Amino acid sequence: MHKDTLFFTNQLISWYLTYRRNLPWRTDSMPYHVWLSEIILQQTKVVQGLPYYNAFISKYPTIQDLAAASEEEVLLLWQGLGYYSRARNLHATAKYIVEKCNGVFPDNHKDLLKLKGVGDYTASAIASICYNEPQPVVDGNVYRLLSRVFGIETIVPSSKAHKEFKELGRMLMGDANPGIFNQAMMEFGALQCVPKNPTCDVCVFSSMCSALQKGKVQELPVKKKKAKIKNRYFNYFVINNGQDVIPIQRRMDKDIWYKLYQLPLIESSKSLTQQALKSILIEDPNFSEIDIESLRPINQNQIVHKLSHQHLHTKFWRLNGSMPHLQTISIAELADYAFPTLIDDFLATFLEKYYFVSK
Repeated sequence: MHKDTLFFTNQLISWYLTYRRNLPWRTDSMPYHVWLSEIILQQTKVVQGLPYYNAFISKYPTIQDLAAASEEEVLLLWQGLGYYSRARNLHATAKYIVEKCNGVFPDNHKDLLKLKGVGDYTASAIASICYNEPQPVVDGNVYRLLSRVFGIETIVPSSKAHKEFKELGRMLMGDANPGIFNQAMMEFGALQCVPKNPTCDVCVFSSMCSALQKGKVQELPVKKKKAKIKNRYFNYFVINNGQDVIPIQRRMDKDIWYKLYQLPLIESSKSLTQQALKSILIEDPNFSEIDIESLRPINQNQIVHKLSHQHLHTKFWRLNGSMPHLQTISIAELADYAFPTLIDDFLATFLEKYYFVSK
């Protein structure tokens, strides 16, 4: 191994053993624990994901327990974490491992890749940490750390970058413990080589960091231009039928929040005035048993809910009447259904204040 790469690996692992966080999935190398943590931490920071990990382990201590749960139960426990396809894949994979693999995780990178919701990064993490397979991980933390230290200006993420950083990671890993090396790279990127304003003066790689020497710390890694944000306009309805129940519906289109519950919705191409919305409701057969003239806004100003590539401009409205084609639940039952954070926050904050008005 070249002296620079050997220095990098030794310094990285030494730093990790000194400064690593005490996280529950690091107390053992059980595949279930590592897999669960990696799925939760996709697109999620540790501080946000940790309570969810603890909640899942508490409710589903084994993969058999998780497989035995219903999908709705899993989605409810996942509520608020976002990217809900992760929860659906988590549940599907648990059932697959229990039913098809006798409850035993695949013990190699190639077979781990066959699991639903498991890509190269997650497969590499499980294979290295649990089975000591020399598969380097490549994620945002790794792109940032290696691009800065070694001055790599390949645009990330891309297939070319993934291959290049994977090969570099394999060279740097050398004979080191694969699981320790991978966790060290992830931890260093999360704690030390952070995206903005890293403390380079106390970095163990300051003497060899290309980005620091060339004044390019904030320029690396070179990222793809962000996708254009799509604006969507959601109008949600709280329907008061005088019976202490409200209609809800389940999102079944392959869109955001698939299989989560929501209030009755009309999506429009632009923000609607009260009168414009009335005109739409009059023509919609789903609202044929609604008193259209009872329409009142609950929030005067739109709530803008920001997703990764979408901004949802949302207004909530109150109506009197009924929607017999929809499922109805009582206020007390709301906690038993998984709603998107946008709806859940609204229900918690506004519903009692407005629902019992004008019965």
